[in-house]
Amino acid sequence: MDQNSVESSKAPEPVGLYPHARRVGNLLFLSGVGPRERGSKTIQGVELDANNNIVSYDIAKQCHSVFQNIKYILEDAGSSWDKIVDVTVFLTNMKDDFPIYNKIWAEYFAENPPCRTTLEINCLPTPIGIELKVIATI
Repeated sequence: MDQNSVESSKAPEPVGLYPHARRVGNLLFLSGVGPRERGSKTIQGVELDANNNIVSYDIAKQCHSVFQNIKYILEDAGSSWDKIVDVTVFLTNMKDDFPIYNKIWAEYFAENPPCRTTLEINCLPTPIGIELKVIATI
């Protein structure tokens, strides 16, 4: 089985020792993708205090940023948005954020939406409210 790591030149750097994605046959497995910006500690839609605690956040801005980062990785791997087949979504505030995220999801996946699982978790490795784990074809 041929396994190849993918490192995007546009998506934010991983926060640990892992690739942006890995190719296995005609499948592409993306590591968790959040709303950070490449080359920066800036997180779209998040305001932090001096101690890196979340003061406020905008889940809509985070969703758009995550989706853009996923597009960057897919394109750098030779895939595309329409080839996504399965998504696992991690939200830190299901009650407040799910309706907004679900509305934005419907905009991005108006046709032929992939399979999806959405989970609430109590935190993510960086101060973000959403992360996606994606499987696509190449």
